[in-house]
Amino acid sequence: MLTRRGFLATLGAFAGLALGGRRAWASEDESLFRRPIPSTGERIPAIGMGTWITFNVGPDAGARAVRRDILRTFFERGGTLVDSSPMYGASEAVVGDCLVQIDGFNTVFSATKVWTRGRDYGVEQMETSERLWGVPRFDLLQVHNLLDWRVHLETLQAWKAAGRVRYIGVTTSHGRRHDLLEQVMTDWPLDFVQFTYNIRDRRAEARLLPLARERGIAVIANRPFAGGELFDVVAGQPLPVWAADIDCANWAQFFLKFIISDPAVTCAIPATSRVDHMLENMGGLRGRMPDAAERDRMTAYFGAI
Repeated sequence: MLTRRGFLATLGAFAGLALGGRRAWASEDESLFRRPIPSTGERIPAIGMGTWITFNVGPDAGARAVRRDILRTFFERGGTLVDSSPMYGASEAVVGDCLVQIDGFNTVFSATKVWTRGRDYGVEQMETSERLWGVPRFDLLQVHNLLDWRVHLETLQAWKAAGRVRYIGVTTSHGRRHDLLEQVMTDWPLDFVQFTYNIRDRRAEARLLPLARERGIAVIANRPFAGGELFDVVAGQPLPVWAADIDCANWAQFFLKFIISDPAVTCAIPATSRVDHMLENMGGLRGRMPDAAERDRMTAYFGAI
């Protein structure tokens, strides 16, 4: 029996095909800052949405209603890429319910991960994620923190060849396992790679970001606010006056524009549990982006606080 979520997902798939694969939530906004996915040239907004902790709210109806409003605001302000994982507790189920409630299946760029050992367990987990999200197929599937990465990449390559997923990739976080990640990026045909990059943690600038450009791999920057710690650093500190020159109205936009202005970065994925913070985040998609000299100025200012 086809569930309501399944019906909407199927309907969304046909509507998406009729409209060239994706329907914008609102009219196309040329002022939004987008970046191309190197393997295809498809352009996506450079700020996405993470769901770690923030969407792990279980069955709480009030908390889920807030997440629905957060996701709606994200789409209305131009966002598309939503990233989750089976590691994130109830987050995938909450995302799926929110997509049903706001009819977001044709807007979302769905990205999740496989996080288990063994081929069969990996396939079972990814199929469970499809059911939880309510999508006919994911836009992006990633091997979470390189767990059993060789086995799962072989499965993902087969799924991509069969049309079961559009893009494939691998992830790390907290600046870990860069040596292994570099090896995988060099040896495997990846569409995406995800790792930590922010104005305080810039280790990826040494090898990973240049390698991604060289290999034509899209980069998702996770922990763009260092789990909120960047805001603790600047608490009570005003934005520099010159931040207005790059259209930053708050610290969230300052931190996000630093990341997405790097030419190797495709998308940053801040997470939030508040609508007002989502509005601040998505403002980072508009206006001037800092150039190389301005990015140096940003890191110097932050480092001096």
